[in-house]
Amino acid sequence: MGENGVVTDSGRCMECGAVGLDGFSCWELFGFPLVWEHNAPELYAFHFWLVSCYMIQHPSRFTEEGYRHLVRLFIDAYDQDWKTAYILKRNRELMKNIDKLTTPLPDQDRKRKPAFWSLTIEDIYLGGEQHAIANIMRWKERIRYELS
Repeated sequence: MGENGVVTDSGRCMECGAVGLDGFSCWELFGFPLVWEHNAPELYAFHFWLVSCYMIQHPSRFTEEGYRHLVRLFIDAYDQDWKTAYILKRNRELMKNIDKLTTPLPDQDRKRKPAFWSLTIEDIYLGGEQHAIANIMRWKERIRYELS
């Protein structure tokens, strides 16, 4: 078991299929664009998409109900082209009906299904800060397609 619940198989994250790069797990790679957001307010406008893309690819972090909520919110926001303020408002409304979003299970007790997503956080990391917005947009499009 790696840090922060990342389980690897042959150097790939079991849940998203990302390869650990430059000595970083997919969870650690996820930290890079979070830091980049602080340097670029225009990138921060894509925070919901960055976080939800990563989290959708790591369902073991959620309760079953919490994961269904995340996917439903993502699909609705994407399909209806919601602005960030409305996504956050809608999320608050939906969360009133959910007991627990994230799993209370310790990392070693979580069930993980191996998956291989066509785009992962490694693609965002490899593109660097300069291409982060375009790559996050591409990532959300691929995830929406793959959720169909």
